[in-house]
Amino acid sequence: MPDKPFVVSADGHILEPTDLFITRLPAHLRERGVWEEDFEIEPLVAGGARNFRRLHTPGFEGWTISRYRQTGGRMPEGDPGMIIEDMDLDGVDVAVMHPNLSLFGLYSDDHELSMAHARVYNDYVAERFAPYFHRIVPTAPVPITDVGDAVAEIERVAGLGFRAILLPATPPRNYYTRDLDPVWAAAQASGVQPFFHTQTGGVKVDDPQSTTLKVVLENAAQVNQAMTEKAAAKRMVTQAVYGTLVPSQLICQLVGGGVPERFPGLHFSLIEFNAHWLSSLIGGMDKCWVTGIGQDADWWLGQWDDSRPAGDQPNMAQLFKLNDKWPYPLRPSEYVRRQFHVQFQDDPVALACRHITGVSTLVWGNDYPHAEGTFRGSRQLIAQQFAGVPDDERQAILGGTLGALLGFESTVPV
Repeated sequence: MPDKPFVVSADGHILEPTDLFITRLPAHLRERGVWEEDFEIEPLVAGGARNFRRLHTPGFEGWTISRYRQTGGRMPEGDPGMIIEDMDLDGVDVAVMHPNLSLFGLYSDDHELSMAHARVYNDYVAERFAPYFHRIVPTAPVPITDVGDAVAEIERVAGLGFRAILLPATPPRNYYTRDLDPVWAAAQASGVQPFFHTQTGGVKVDDPQSTTLKVVLENAAQVNQAMTEKAAAKRMVTQAVYGTLVPSQLICQLVGGGVPERFPGLHFSLIEFNAHWLSSLIGGMDKCWVTGIGQDADWWLGQWDDSRPAGDQPNMAQLFKLNDKWPYPLRPSEYVRRQFHVQFQDDPVALACRHITGVSTLVWGNDYPHAEGTFRGSRQLIAQQFAGVPDDERQAILGGTLGALLGFESTVPV
């Protein structure tokens, strides 16, 4: 086992300057832009934090701690040098980094507002981080509420040196629609790869409590209530069932829509969903198109119409005939293994299932610098979680697969 594997973290976040959008958006949009405000309070618990932050975005008003304490309290806002210091500390050679709190304002139902945020963010990142693109790989957010504008932004950010774009996990139109083919074509032609991050999309600017805020408030309510049998069941249903719906639907829509078949140069990376659900998903996707041993292929089901002759019963069908209608040359699981990558951080079940899902479907990330991430503990976590995993598989999951996709050799960048 190598002492130091080549590590590419698929999940990190660039902390935008708090005034980025209210200073750079077009003047008529600034009042509706994303902004943050820092303030101090008396600690809520003994020895607790004093620094809090209020966040305002379209469809979201919330408060959070404003210092990531596991980073020693320092905030790497706009400082790529500090980010690289932290990468070295955590054993990360290359970091794919996504927007931070602006994620909630980039994919709303107000196209002008969303696209303006995206252009401001992408320009800022290109200005500040371009000299560090050999270690930091920012994803460029691209709203897809207008296909023409999305194509133009993809081509623009590719020209700025971006290697990846960030699309909403909850899209404004289903990902199986051919209307989005110009987006996929532009990405493939421009050489940028699409990423999808959890909790993106679906924001309505006139809804004072977006889905994201409702989730946050519900989590807070659960923490502050007594643990009951119902609460225990509800938490597991929310995390283990509902939490897998968005990434599962995303994969099914892309594969069912033939996107990987028509655009074989694209790889689709799903970020911060963990991956324990993936083996079950691909098993179910394939099962949709298989008639099992012993099953009666001549099983009819439906409603008989006595007014029509026996040979003309449009409401009757041989149920298993649907299994024969898969329209693409590869099975669903084969497209997933060929072109999909799901990021996890602390997920032993995903690793245990790697030979079902395919090793290349799994990529690792530390979610830097978020409090729910593994920063400062990643070296220890990797040593524990990958114990017994063969060196070649370990290297592929930790950095080889994603590094090759993004154009990095499996060596430490200088």
